[in-house]
Amino acid sequence: MSSMGDFKNLEETSSSSGQLTRPMLILTLFSAIGGFLFGYDTGVVSGAMLLVRHDFNLSTAWHEIIVSGTIAAAWVAALAAGPATDRFGRRRMIVLASVLFVTAAVVMGAAPEKITLLCGRIIAGLAIGFASMCVPLYLSEMAETTLRGRLTVTNIIFVTGGQFAASLVCGAFSNVPHGWRCVHGCLDWVPAAVQFVGFFFMPESPRWLVAQKRNEEAKDVLLRFRPPATDISAELRDIVHTISKEMDEEEGVSLGRILATSAVRRALTLGCLLQMFQQLAGINTVMYYSASIITMAGIGDPTTAIWISAGVASCNFVFTFVGLALVERIGRRPLLLWSLAGMVLCLLELGVSFNLAYVNSPTIDATGNSTDACTQYTSCSTCTTSSDCGFCFSALDPSYLNASCLAADHDQFNEVSISEACSNTNLPEDVTFAYDWCPYEYGWLSILGLACYLLCFAPGMGPMPWTINSELYPGWARARCVGITSSVNWAFNLLVSLTFLTLTEAITKHGTFYLYACVAAVGLLVFYWSLPETRGMTLENIHVLFNRPLFSSQPYRTNRDSES
Repeated sequence: MSSMGDFKNLEETSSSSGQLTRPMLILTLFSAIGGFLFGYDTGVVSGAMLLVRHDFNLSTAWHEIIVSGTIAAAWVAALAAGPATDRFGRRRMIVLASVLFVTAAVVMGAAPEKITLLCGRIIAGLAIGFASMCVPLYLSEMAETTLRGRLTVTNIIFVTGGQFAASLVCGAFSNVPHGWRCVHGCLDWVPAAVQFVGFFFMPESPRWLVAQKRNEEAKDVLLRFRPPATDISAELRDIVHTISKEMDEEEGVSLGRILATSAVRRALTLGCLLQMFQQLAGINTVMYYSASIITMAGIGDPTTAIWISAGVASCNFVFTFVGLALVERIGRRPLLLWSLAGMVLCLLELGVSFNLAYVNSPTIDATGNSTDACTQYTSCSTCTTSSDCGFCFSALDPSYLNASCLAADHDQFNEVSISEACSNTNLPEDVTFAYDWCPYEYGWLSILGLACYLLCFAPGMGPMPWTINSELYPGWARARCVGITSSVNWAFNLLVSLTFLTLTEAITKHGTFYLYACVAAVGLLVFYWSLPETRGMTLENIHVLFNRPLFSSQPYRTNRDSES
């Protein structure tokens, strides 16, 4: 364990002014375009896939394959991005991501069939993986200490802005024939092209330049992006000293060295836990399946569900600004802990709302023959849980006395039944075949729960795992560790997105949200005991916090508390 003196005056080691210069603002905006594209290409999934399935006759399996293919590609790219950014530089990897975003937009927009669309989504996934790792790392290394948190959160604002824009675009094109082509292809390439051109005028990170023994170039970058008359000698000296010491100790960066260095191993463990719990608390269930969840809550019209989903997504975008305002005022730790606590309560509310829907679901007389499984269900909830059945009812029968559970016609996108009252492709206006939802007068409770969940997630658990991970590691291990933790995020993202629909069938919709609430509660306890405060500390000094055990007898509070 380090001496108490190691912690003293860490917050005063930076001479940064906190002034955002015009060059730094421009660099932040061009960098954050990568965050916007990250958000747009992940947010577009919820609504666009409802539009795509009619053109390509997508089965549920193909729907999941296209969604999961993007995530799997992002996982691989994030893992590869660590060593790639160390070798080629942060700037070049962001330029590569821009090229991939443009390529993906062209392929998806022109896709003649589902396999080409899948290829486009995989290319987009590679771009997302590179952007999710490289942009926060680049911003954290370019920023002054007192601006670092706010600039990294700015990138997350662009991510949530991209998700919100995607939901609005999906709503706007929901009634346009082949509108998904514009959603995927016509709008996606423009910001990517802007970033590609802009980054030819952006510099490389000064820390990467020093690692390449290009100290004069690093000095020029600091002079260009710090306020006028700022003495950058202390900052440059600190960077050179830290990186030189690291390079003298051992050439190269390997996973073995990372794991053998106790402070870095502890920081990496915490970083992986941050990314893991962000996903296991269900955020991308909400982002990828928000329109489906709203449909499950009783909103049967796809266009209406997409627009409500856009309104819900706006909560994520708007309240990320709260994180921007507070990250350097109250710190990373309080934002994350309060965020998780709110998410636990909202997930419980979602569980209760779907539980009420289950209990109050319209009942059905199971009068069918024994060979038809669908006619054996006794309620709408149990009927629509099965992927083979749908609930057939009439608006003229408010008590659902003549409603029935019928086998869905999968060749007609599950919009009609194979036989009986809902089998006509041109159903009467008063007759509805509800394939994956039930009429429910309290659906607004679920929509409220989704909105409040994103309201709590946006300021804390959304940006903080990325912000904190860009800070935790010494320079020699930073890119590799951020790449590892980003890949952990995408791995658990893939796990959650692949299992959500399966979980709703296996343990019911309300059981699924109760499970997410329990996981979020575990995360709250883990971070209460393990997460230190990094606000106000230079990147070169944060590693001192991990000279103590990760889970100690007293919970971390702030780095000042560590002195006592």
